[in-house]
Amino acid sequence: MSSTTQDRTHSHDHTRVAPARRISTETKASFKTTELIAYVATVLGVLIASAIVDVRDFGPQEAWFYVTLLTIGYMVSRGLAKSGSRDFYDDYADDNH
Repeated sequence: MSSTTQDRTHSHDHTRVAPARRISTETKASFKTTELIAYVATVLGVLIASAIVDVRDFGPQEAWFYVTLLTIGYMVSRGLAKSGSRDFYDDYADDNH
């Protein structure tokens, strides 16, 4: 047996490292998105506007109706975002990484 054959056999003796698995969540957490910031700012704007202007022009009933519409829109947009995108991350088999 030549020395090159022995080198080849011994080169495979090192410990094996399991490959990382590619895992995903559906999407980013809602507090990490700009649409949450836009939603909160708009809701605050509607509620502040209803408190400032005359009740005959724009009262609490209209303001809460608009807040409800904004909430429905936000929920639909989050649902669409979750259905169409993934947030990938690697899961290593051992804790050394």
